[in-house]
Amino acid sequence: MTREITVSGRRVTFDCRGSSRGFPVFLLHGTPGSRRGPTLRPSVLYRLGVQLISYDRPGYGGSDRDPARTVADAAQDVLAIARALDLKEFSVIGRSGGGPHALACAALLGDQVQRAAVLVSIAPSEATDLNWDEGMCESNVSEYELASRSVAAVTADLTRRAARIAEDPRSLLEDLQRELTAPDLKVINDAAIRQQLKITYAEAVRTGACGWIDDVLAFRKPWGFDVADIKVPVLLWHGADDVCSPVAHTHWLARHIPEEQRDVEISEGMAHFDAMEILPEILVWAKGSTSSEGLRIKRPHQPALTSQR
Repeated sequence: MTREITVSGRRVTFDCRGSSRGFPVFLLHGTPGSRRGPTLRPSVLYRLGVQLISYDRPGYGGSDRDPARTVADAAQDVLAIARALDLKEFSVIGRSGGGPHALACAALLGDQVQRAAVLVSIAPSEATDLNWDEGMCESNVSEYELASRSVAAVTADLTRRAARIAEDPRSLLEDLQRELTAPDLKVINDAAIRQQLKITYAEAVRTGACGWIDDVLAFRKPWGFDVADIKVPVLLWHGADDVCSPVAHTHWLARHIPEEQRDVEISEGMAHFDAMEILPEILVWAKGSTSSEGLRIKRPHQPALTSQR
């Protein structure tokens, strides 16, 4: 059931799934995305002993827009939800566009965050020792460059794209297929995963393109925190064949997050959308049930994903 709270006068919507007595883990969605998923079947979450909490970032789904938000602002939304649920500690997982926001929680919320898993994330756009767009698919490069040049132009472009997705959520997948590598095509051609992606994209743009616009703009300006300040365990995971957010971004994060706090796993033969399929293993790590050395990422034989309406 979807719940809502008010944060600084804004409505924030979120869902809780799995065991109410399980270890709480926030799952921060991609760009564009929503609280709807992709996620796991309730039976899997119960078996893992996890309460999975997902929320709509401002401007997505049922959450009100927060104009000019930064990546760092996500930490206060997560903290407000945690307080509403009376959570003293929790872990966070950020996939793709959720990755920088998970890092914000790790840097800014102290030891309330037990662990942070950051999957197929981008690095800050002002990173001086990174060729930021090398190896990135042309559509993403074009969108980020447009955001750097003109707020009005990227707003118009994403508004047009969001309207097309609202009319036919399959359109984003169809566009993506022209640029993805073989591992990603294998994932998104799975019927269950395609259905979940359509659901989350449709919910993401249900009220317009604001969330998508504000994510892209937030990524292209200073994030509002320094990853060097992170003092909680962080697991960085990336598929080596990712062209949406190239693996060099995770290598950059690994160089700048304190070595004693971070572990890195790069999986050959996997790519961007594999971050959905490895979620069960990542949840085991996030709840503290294993060290990163004991983590073995494998492509599941049977999808644990499910649609949540």
